[in-house]
This record gives sequence, C-alpha cells and structure tokens, in this order.
Amino acid sequence: MGTVDDYLAGLDAADAATIGHVYDVARQVVPEAEQGRGYGMPALVHRGKPLLSVMRAARHIGVYPFSPAAVEAVSEALAGYDLAKGTIRFDPARPLPDDAIRALVEARRAQIEG
Repeated sequence: MGTVDDYLAGLDAADAATIGHVYDVARQVVPEAEQGRGYGMPALVHRGKPLLSVMRAARHIGVYPFSPAAVEAVSEALAGYDLAKGTIRFDPARPLPDDAIRALVEARRAQIEG
C-alpha cells in the first residue's frame, strides 16, 4: 500500500472508483510513477517530483497536476470543465475524458523530465 492506495481505501466505493480511474490512466502514461505526496496530498510522483494528485472535495473532484502550464496545455480538450490555475474540477457524473487525462499527464511528465 502507498499514499494513493491508502487515500482510495478511505473513500466511498463510487468516489474511489472515479478517482482510482484517473490514477489508473495516469499510470498507463507513466508506469514508473510511484506513490508519494505533493504539497501534502497523496500523489503519483515521477523522478522525485509530484506528477498528479486527485482528491475528493465537498462538491467536486479536483485534479492537481502541480502545474498551471499543464492545465493550460489541455484546456481545449477540457472545454466545459471547471479549470483554474493548476486545478481541474469535475463532477463524478461527468468524468474527465481518458484522452484529456493522458494529455495532462504527458504534459506534466514532459515538464518534470525537462
């Protein structure tokens, strides 16, 4: 178990499935990512830097790629979703498209790898 697995284990089944799916897609893109923390949140970590965190909030699920530039890179693919500096918010009833998750993770990985 790791920080992400521990976090998912504490969620209700529906939220764990939705959030777990985002992490699963991210792991497809960066299979060597490890579980860790980023800014105190459970996260996938790549080369010692936070890659992606996905957390349940009261009214949404937040995706945090630790990079405003990564969010900007996929903003067109996420038209209609709530985007803010470094954050993507969505309702579990309208999950993020897998292609957009992949593009987001690829953008963040590229930043980390320089």
